[in-house]
Amino acid sequence: MAHFAELVNGIVARVIVVSNADTASNGVEDGAIGAAFCHNLLGGEWVQTSYNGNMRFNYAGIGFTYDTVRDAFIAPKPYASWVLDEATCRWIAPVPMPSEGGPWMWDEDTESWITV
Repeated sequence: MAHFAELVNGIVARVIVVSNADTASNGVEDGAIGAAFCHNLLGGEWVQTSYNGNMRFNYAGIGFTYDTVRDAFIAPKPYASWVLDEATCRWIAPVPMPSEGGPWMWDEDTESWITV
């Protein structure tokens, strides 16, 4: 099975599962074929995503942004102080989470990790 994300103005609106038979030519999976299948069936713009994250960095979720330059799905920014890790296209805190103690929760007011 293949997964495809519908984009509306670059934002993921929904993610659907498509049969491999509808995404392949001569037994070879092709994201463009799957995207065209989705478009013909439902309209809109579609981009393939991978449940195990082996393409486009992250599995697409509703509300994620599709960055065409990075060819990546990026989750909504969780806090104003967090920055995007270019290597993973995931948000990271400006201060690493402590490795001991916890459980930890980010406190945006103090820009620090606090125990909960």
